[in-house]
Amino acid sequence: KTDFSTSIGWYINIISNEITEEMDTIPMVSSLLSSLANYSNLPQGSKEHEEAENNEGSRKKPVQAPRMGTLMGVYLPCLQNILGVILFLRMTWMVGIGGVIEAFIIVLMCCSTTMLTAISMSAIATNGVVPAGGSYYMISRSLGPEFGGAVGICFYLGTTFAGAMYILGCIEILLVYIVPQAAIFKMEGLEGAEAEAAMLNNMRVYGTLVLSFMAIVVFVGVKYVNKLALVFLACVICSILAVYAGVIKTAFEPPVFPVCVLGNRTLVWKGFDVCAKVIERENATVTTKLWRLFCDSEFLNATCDSYFANNNITEIQGIPGIMSGTLRENLFGNYMDKGSFIEKVGLSAAVEPDSIPTNTNRYVLADITSFFTMLVGIYFPSVTGIMAGSNRSGDLQDAQKSIPIGTILAITTTSIIYMSSVFLFGSCIEGTVLRDKFGEAVRGNLVIGTLAWPSPWVIVFGSFFSTCGAGLQSLTGAPRLMQAIARDGIVPFLRVFGHGKANGEPTWALLLTACICESGILIASLDNVAPILSMFFLMCYMFVNLACAVQTLLRTPNWRPRFKFYHWTLSFLGMSLCLSLMFICSWYYAIVAMGIASCIYKYIEFRGAEKEWGDGIRGLSLSAARFALMRLEEGPPHTKNWRPQILVLVNMDSELNVEQPRLLSLTSQLKAGKGLTIVGTALEGTYLENHPQGQQAEQSLRKLMEAEKVKGFSQVVISSNMRDATSHLVQAGGLGGLQHNTVLACWPRNWKQAEDHQSWRNFIELVRETTAASEALLVPKNVSAFPSNGERFTEGHIDVWWIVHDGVTLVHICISLLYLQHDSDISAYTYEKTLMMEQRSQILKQINLTKTEREREVHVRPQAFTTEPLMTFRQLVHSTMFLTNHLRYASFAWCVLEKFDFRNVKRAVPGKMSRQLFQIVVATQRQDVLSCKLRLAGYCVLLFWVLYIISLSRHCSYRVVVP
Repeated sequence: KTDFSTSIGWYINIISNEITEEMDTIPMVSSLLSSLANYSNLPQGSKEHEEAENNEGSRKKPVQAPRMGTLMGVYLPCLQNILGVILFLRMTWMVGIGGVIEAFIIVLMCCSTTMLTAISMSAIATNGVVPAGGSYYMISRSLGPEFGGAVGICFYLGTTFAGAMYILGCIEILLVYIVPQAAIFKMEGLEGAEAEAAMLNNMRVYGTLVLSFMAIVVFVGVKYVNKLALVFLACVICSILAVYAGVIKTAFEPPVFPVCVLGNRTLVWKGFDVCAKVIERENATVTTKLWRLFCDSEFLNATCDSYFANNNITEIQGIPGIMSGTLRENLFGNYMDKGSFIEKVGLSAAVEPDSIPTNTNRYVLADITSFFTMLVGIYFPSVTGIMAGSNRSGDLQDAQKSIPIGTILAITTTSIIYMSSVFLFGSCIEGTVLRDKFGEAVRGNLVIGTLAWPSPWVIVFGSFFSTCGAGLQSLTGAPRLMQAIARDGIVPFLRVFGHGKANGEPTWALLLTACICESGILIASLDNVAPILSMFFLMCYMFVNLACAVQTLLRTPNWRPRFKFYHWTLSFLGMSLCLSLMFICSWYYAIVAMGIASCIYKYIEFRGAEKEWGDGIRGLSLSAARFALMRLEEGPPHTKNWRPQILVLVNMDSELNVEQPRLLSLTSQLKAGKGLTIVGTALEGTYLENHPQGQQAEQSLRKLMEAEKVKGFSQVVISSNMRDATSHLVQAGGLGGLQHNTVLACWPRNWKQAEDHQSWRNFIELVRETTAASEALLVPKNVSAFPSNGERFTEGHIDVWWIVHDGVTLVHICISLLYLQHDSDISAYTYEKTLMMEQRSQILKQINLTKTEREREVHVRPQAFTTEPLMTFRQLVHSTMFLTNHLRYASFAWCVLEKFDFRNVKRAVPGKMSRQLFQIVVATQRQDVLSCKLRLAGYCVLLFWVLYIISLSRHCSYRVVVP
């Protein structure tokens, strides 16, 4: 309690001092009037465009320091932007549907989210000098180009859809409450889907007209919007005061707004004046207009609707007052399906079983299916607008003090208004009226207007003009935000929207904004546009909180906020709330919004992220790299995890170009862009004298690596001795556990010439050093003839030398090379050497495979045999399968001797066999050796041949013929 009271007292003192500073030179009244007369709710840059339109920019005037303080520069603009259309059109309905308890929870979650985001914004504002570019510049310069661009575009889309929401709210007030007769598509006598379609079409037509008019006003000049800013502010303040005055009045004299209930169903008060079936007139009972709505005649013996005939008419008070105890009835929610009757709780009704409701247009119905998460998505836009003060950062006298105080105080004020409104609406208004979205039960009045004093028209016209002003401000601010993003150049295809009129007015950005806003208007439903708007603003707020939390945890050197109420846990909590609310509102909208932000991020990363703004997000990569390197230091890699990490040693010519560019082509194909690759070179000389040449050589290496698609690092060592420089590269390459284990170098040039003996001596030293370091050494031959990444070959040979016997691993590799080739890619030579299909089928029959095993055999290309083997094919297959008996599943192949006769096997010795050339021509898929039904006698007969072939296979070389 002490901390809370101290914080409130601190804010009050700051505001008092701020107001005193603004008014210490002139009288208070005249200062206040002067500030109000110069009040502007336009974003950064609009003032300059207005001066350019009036040709004031060409006149030479002394530069004046910004004079806007906390009250006029931050507090009132935030207050005007936060209090908007949702409060006037949907707040009472949300309380009636969700109940006071759940509505209060929704308001508390949303207000807490914006408060935590405002604290993060305050940390950004107090972290050094605030840039004079508004919220986008503050966020982007802290997040970096990628995150800044993604957040900026989400902020832009949110502001644009906010304009569509305000315009739809303006049209709803106009057609439902002010002049319903102006509807182009009449809804008289329509029911259900037809009435809904007519309403949506009216919203689309009038919304398009209003959008066009507002876009023209903004295009002509923002000075007209600026002149009306004070009027819009007055409308908002007067509307709020009228509601509170009406609440106080209900305690003494509640307003008369009767509600007619038939049974327990609320009736649309339209077409009748008396809530009764019959009345007494001149000692006679006569029927009323309400009777005629449900019966076929005005006489008492008329045929009436069954529900009308079986139930009584009850008239209840729509605004019973704050002292009536209505709060208890409205505590809990009453969610309904679309088309459900809005019923009075506590009243009973006689309903015939299996009866179909008729005359549904006479009852107040639920227009949409309601549930808790939908209410969250509809309500959240009412707490946005917290960045209106930071948008004027360049016009503030002390932005580091005004932005935190003004923004937090505005959120506190609006949060109190929203939270108190939940309890006041639940205490003063009947539940059936609260659930009546369009006020059909109270003669078509705006529900919140029935509570206002002195007249409901105060709220109607106040909300109408405030929504018009908010729509104009959105259409004014969104194009300038897009213009700022386009001029930053981080998104290349948006650069066209950075241009405009001669005075800098963003014409093309305004056109784009109007088109996107029109897409929101074509949705034609305030309840459907609000969740979309919520997604983009929640995404923006989430990234702001994330950036602050990450920079604090990473202890970024340039992140030193002076806002004393900031802590990284608050930013993390705000980020968690934003993410939770996104999925609470709509999980599929959340996925789409995050997908859009991710695509923008990756696009900027690959195409446009050439800016360096000193952002703190770079520290995240450094911390992650440090953590990974420390993990690698824990111990040597396991044999299974070993992979070649290559150090490529290249030579540079006199012009600092790489002499062996194909060496990087080989590296690219060896690594395929994975693992560690260090391209190093040595320059002869002293570091102090040749430092520029070293930078030029490193730049040349990077260009060649980029051209050859080699992902790695370049390193240049300058030394007076080339041998020492190469030794330094071998010893000091890499960092920590991320070091090379393989060296790739070319064979020395002119090594046979006596005058160039230093080259081969350096090479010998390199061999010794790599051997001492237990590193592998790769020396390619004729690397200049190696193909580049762009070259492709249609035929050729792959020579595989079986030096060490490793089972059938090498055979598997050869088989894969043949098996993966398409028929059209097989050369004529290979096709001629493969088995004919008939011969293969005969072989499969001879080895006694089952039908299932035969079906599992892969397609084998036929080949003609040119030699006459001593053993049969069946014996050869069995021998080969026995060779691979140590594997559970063995791939076996028929080996055909091309230049060797099997009849000489007994006389052959291993020395001669090593000079013979075997050719693997075909392979089958893995076959379970144990499943083959071999006879026991066959193993005994072939045992001698198997053992002999095993002894020979250790010294044989194989050649696989593939394209």
